[in-house]
Amino acid sequence: MIDVNVKDGAAKVAVDTLVHVEVTSGRLSEVTLKAKGDAIAGDLTDAGWVAKERLEPDTKYVITAVAANADGVKKTLSQTFRTVKLSLDEQTYPSVAPLQGEKVGVGMPVIVYFDLPVKDRAEFERHMTVTSKPAVEGSWHWFSGREVHFRPQEYWPAGAKVNVDLDLNSVPAGNGIYGQQNQDIDFTVGRQVVNKVNLATKKMTHTVDGKKIRTLPISAGDASHQSRNGVKVIMEKFSSIDMDAATTGVDSSDPGYYNMKDVRWAMRVTNSGEFLHAAPWNTGFFGRQNRSHGCTGLSTSDAHWLYERSRRGDIVKFVGGSRSLEDQNGWTDWNIDWSDWVKGSALDPKIVDRSEQSDFSV
Repeated sequence: MIDVNVKDGAAKVAVDTLVHVEVTSGRLSEVTLKAKGDAIAGDLTDAGWVAKERLEPDTKYVITAVAANADGVKKTLSQTFRTVKLSLDEQTYPSVAPLQGEKVGVGMPVIVYFDLPVKDRAEFERHMTVTSKPAVEGSWHWFSGREVHFRPQEYWPAGAKVNVDLDLNSVPAGNGIYGQQNQDIDFTVGRQVVNKVNLATKKMTHTVDGKKIRTLPISAGDASHQSRNGVKVIMEKFSSIDMDAATTGVDSSDPGYYNMKDVRWAMRVTNSGEFLHAAPWNTGFFGRQNRSHGCTGLSTSDAHWLYERSRRGDIVKFVGGSRSLEDQNGWTDWNIDWSDWVKGSALDPKIVDRSEQSDFSV
C-alpha cells in the first residue's frame, strides 16, 4: 500500500508541508511531484520518498508514485492537492547584503532585512546558514524581527569566500506569516583595509593587511557637531552626491543649514549622515582644525585616493573624541562584545558556530 502524507483532493494544504511517500509491504521505484509542469526534487530511499522543498501558496500539485511488492507486482498511485492561498500580509520576503558576487571589506556583516516581522526567530535561524573558506566562528544577531546580522567573532579573513544560504521559502515565521524566496548568495572578501581616524590629532591612517600605507590630514566635526567615536563600516560609496541639511532635520532658516551640490568621493559610515568625503572648502584646516558638521573631510585629491582604494565593508575606526557612536547608527556590529553578540542569536550559542537613507552631515 502506498501512503502519502497529503490527502487526495485536499484544497488547503499548509505551505510548510514536506510531502513524503511511504510503502507498506513493498518498495517504491518512482515518485514524481509536479506543480505547473515543473518537478520538485526529492530523496528516494528504502524508507520512502521525501520532497526537498516546501510548497508554494495557492498551487495545484500532482503526485505519482510507483511501487512493487515482493512478487514484483506494480501498483501506481496518482493524486492531486492544492495549497492554501496566502495574502501579501501572510508572506515575508528577505533582502540581503552583500550582493551576489560582491567583493567586500573585512568588516562587512551579512545583513538580512524582512518586509514583515519574524516572530519565530529560532525556526528561521535554523534555516539560515553562513559558511566560509577559511572557516570562521560566527553568529546571527537579531536587532528586531525585521533585521538580523551575521558576523564572525573577528573580522573576516582577507580573501575569504563566503556563502549565505537562506532556505526560508514557506518556513513559518509566526503569526500566520511564512517566508518566501530562498536566497543563495556568494561573496568574497578583499584585503584587510582598516582606517583609523584620530579626532584629536586630525589625522587618518590607512592600513592594508596590517601595513600602514599612508597618513592623511582630515577635518572632522566641530565642537557643536562632533564626529562619533567607535568602529564604523563603509556602507555606501558615491563619486558625487548632493548633501542637504534638511534631510537631518535642519530647517532652511537655521544658521547651520547647508545644501551642497556635487560633493565628491563620498562614503557613508553612519545612518545619521556621517561621510568621508572631499571638502575643498576646508582647505587650510586639514590636520589643524575640526570644522565640519560631523563628516570627515579631506582634500579632493586625498578623498579620491581613499575612495579608489575602499570597498563597502571596510573598517573606519574613530578615536580621540568625546561623543560615542549610538547603537545601530550604521553597521555598528563591531562595537558589540562577542559575548553579547551571541546572545542576540535565537539559538543556543553552542550550536551557532557556522562557517534607504537620505540624510547627510557635512
